[in-house]
Amino acid sequence: MEAAPRLRLDKYLWAIRLFKTRALATFACNQGKVKYEGENTKPGKNVHLGDEYEVRTEQKKWRIKVTGLLQNRVKYELAIQHYRDITPPEEIERLQYQAASFFSGKRPSKIGRPTKKERRDLDSFVEGDETSDE
Repeated sequence: MEAAPRLRLDKYLWAIRLFKTRALATFACNQGKVKYEGENTKPGKNVHLGDEYEVRTEQKKWRIKVTGLLQNRVKYELAIQHYRDITPPEEIERLQYQAASFFSGKRPSKIGRPTKKERRDLDSFVEGDETSDE
């Protein structure tokens, strides 16, 4: 009789591409962002088929059900076959509405640091003043 393959939770979350690195998956487990049956889990917990996890990432709050075990990281198309997203629809709607209200990261025009061209113009303006004082 073969023993069932053992797979750590942090490695599984990394392999199915919920986290970019295994270290980030471990950190999330240690910070209480991964729950199994409402309880915080450790990164070394063994994953079994049929387990359901709540995972909070920076982008989304996931609720996943394990449908297959992955030992290594694979491309996205293969990774999504090893879990089922069972996130409630109202949570998805809330996140879509919330995402629109966040700062996009683009700097508003003419506010903040000068562009390269503006910097050159400023430098030539300042240098021009120094020569006229002499």
